Amino acid sequence: MIQNSSDSSSKSVNETVNGSHHFTVRGYSLAKGMGPGKYISSDIFTVGGYDWAIYFYPDGKNIEDSSMYVSVFIALASEGTDVRALFELTLLDQSGKQKHKIHSHFDRALESGPYTLKYRGSMWGYKRFFRRTSLETSDYLKDDFLSMHCTVGVVRTRVEGPKDYSVSVPPSDMGQSLKYLLDAELGCDIVFQVGGEVFKGHKLILAARSPVFRAQFFGLIGNPKSDEVELEDIEPSVFKAMLQYIYSDELPDLVEITSSTSTRSSTIMLQHLLAAADRFCLDRLKELCEAKLCEEVNVDTLATTLSLAEQHRCPQLKAICLKFAATNLGVVMHTEGFKHLEESCPSLLSELLETVASADEKASLMSNKKRSSSSIFGLDLAADGVAAESVNPRRVRRRM
Repeated sequence: MIQNSSDSSSKSVNETVNGSHHFTVRGYSLAKGMGPGKYISSDIFTVGGYDWAIYFYPDGKNIEDSSMYVSVFIALASEGTDVRALFELTLLDQSGKQKHKIHSHFDRALESGPYTLKYRGSMWGYKRFFRRTSLETSDYLKDDFLSMHCTVGVVRTRVEGPKDYSVSVPPSDMGQSLKYLLDAELGCDIVFQVGGEVFKGHKLILAARSPVFRAQFFGLIGNPKSDEVELEDIEPSVFKAMLQYIYSDELPDLVEITSSTSTRSSTIMLQHLLAAADRFCLDRLKELCEAKLCEEVNVDTLATTLSLAEQHRCPQLKAICLKFAATNLGVVMHTEGFKHLEESCPSLLSELLETVASADEKASLMSNKKRSSSSIFGLDLAADGVAAESVNPRRVRRRM
């Protein structure tokens, strides 16, 4: 009988690292006619350490289909060899009936396993994703735009050895605990009078989070014995949102605070909250608001958001606003906000004109480049639903 002095064990774990990307095609009717095999690309997104892109072919990939179908593919947009992945493509129903068109590998067994993408430029998708005549009369196309959702699951394999312990460490709940003190008004030692409303807080917590409150309560010119402060030039709802952030370190639920689900109300609140964050030196809150406002730039709020970005030194928000204004100049110029901007911030108009000129110059260069080279659009690379190798993988590039 053979006796082993020690036993060992290990475990191979195969799992997917998942990530999603939402891609919207606006102006669908203008994309038609670009020709079979030519596509519109999403921005690059990263999942599982690899870059990916969604390709939408308004006239289909196959010339022989005579533009009867639209095609959708997911492409590997970075260097990689034999990347194994699962995919899900969803064309969103915009009628509110939730009848989405879904092609998914998740939650079902695949006979031959995950798909393998050989190298950069390889793709998986459907040549005949949707008959075009049916698409154009369906609830998937609304106001001339389509919306689709893509999920990629990159297969990863890891080996686990034996563990001598199993300790489950919960996530930090410090923010929830501090917010409880605020909501329950436990141990409060300062009262704020804001626009006729009263808010209570804790000097030490406020001072720890904001240099302005630190100076006010414990600085050389501050008064640590004061128990009441009156604040001007800030709305009660904005101060309430700021207090909630100070205690929780999270952007508060603006719908709950404003009692409104409209995007415009949310944008206005974010604008005021950004200004308050700048006033009280809450840099992280300021950047959170800036990031959200970058997503909500539209014709109605452009002028006020651009002015805000200039006043409170938000370079990324300002750049997004200028780019949006340059792209939609004809519509923007007819808004009341733009007229106010002309009077209050004439320097911004000069920057806007520079942005428009720069965009025109880039468009001209791109036009000349297209005339002097082969098409920038993708070739017919893949069979329906099967990963294929790209003829020219260097064509998949990150958009700047």
